[in-house]
Formats: sequence, C-alpha cells, structure tokens
Amino acid sequence: MDTKKAALIFPGIGYHVDRPLLYFGKKLASARGYEIIDVPYGHFEHGIRGNEKKMWEAFESALRQAEEILAQRKIEQYGELLFLSKSVGTAAAAAYAANHHLTEADGRTVRHIYFTPVEATFRVAKRRSGIVFHGTKDPWAGNEAVQEGCSALSLPLFLIPDANHSLETGDVLRDLDNLKRVMEHCASYLDRPF
Repeated sequence: MDTKKAALIFPGIGYHVDRPLLYFGKKLASARGYEIIDVPYGHFEHGIRGNEKKMWEAFESALRQAEEILAQRKIEQYGELLFLSKSVGTAAAAAYAANHHLTEADGRTVRHIYFTPVEATFRVAKRRSGIVFHGTKDPWAGNEAVQEGCSALSLPLFLIPDANHSLETGDVLRDLDNLKRVMEHCASYLDRPF
C-alpha cells in the first residue's frame, strides 16, 4: 500500500472549510504530511434543523456531491486517509468511507475526526475508528443520541460544556481555550500509532 496520505475535508451546511474547527484541523493534518482535499459541496435547502426529512435529504445531497467531487481523485491510492468532517459532513464522510470499503483490511490506515455529528451519522457509520466532539447545547443533535451513537461504535466522545453546534459558548476567551483543547485532542489522535 502506498504511503501517501490524504485528509478529506467534509464541511457542514454553513460551516465551511475556512471556519476554525476545519481550518485548524487542516493545519494539523498538513503538518503531519497529509495532502488536503477539500470537498466543497453546497446548495442546501433552508429550514433543515429540526426537520428529519430535510436533514436526511441534505445528507444524501452532500454524499452525492462528494461522490462527484472525489470521483477523479482516486482516493483508493492513498495508504492513509483522514476524514475530517463537520455536522452533516460527518454523515457524508462516514457513508463515503463505508460505500468505498475504505478500511484497514488491505493495510490502509483510516481515521475519522467527527466535529459535531448529526444523528444521521450514527445510522450510516460503520467504522469504529475515530473521535467525536459535541457541544452539550448543540441544537442539531441531542446529547443522548450522540452519547448512545458513540457508545455503540466505541468512539471516544469529547463533550464541550455549554457549547453549540460550532462548539462555541459565546464567551470568546472560553471558546479559544476550548478550541485549543479540541485541537490538542486531534493532534494526540493523529500522532497515536494506528
């Protein structure tokens, strides 16, 4: 298996690749030799939050668009893959990896960093390799659903008290401290032998 490494960046509906979690996550990956591959899908409907049907449609749209964007990239050529995903992107990343059988079975390393997953993520995720970050005041996914999903998949869960879907609390200095801790957990995960 080739030792080339790629980090696939699956953004959220309004949380693009240049927002703090994905921006700094990409910096960590790049510093560790990952080629950064943004998956810039978009064009979602409004009124998705709280509407399970629209959320599922947004996930399916993101996955379709990701398939089109990545079709020419020959992702299977990489010996190490990192899926760095946010919100609906966590479901699209999990489904993409499952649909393409991107596993360690053939000597490949596959990792996931799930920032604020939506509940659909746990319905499509097949992998048990990754870490999850969730704010306890996230209106897009309930605490219990995320905790149960992580438990079922044996995924380490890092809870950010009083944080919303962007892992922010409204207190800038507290948010910066939280962001630093999140990135420290990500760095530790990426540096750990697989």
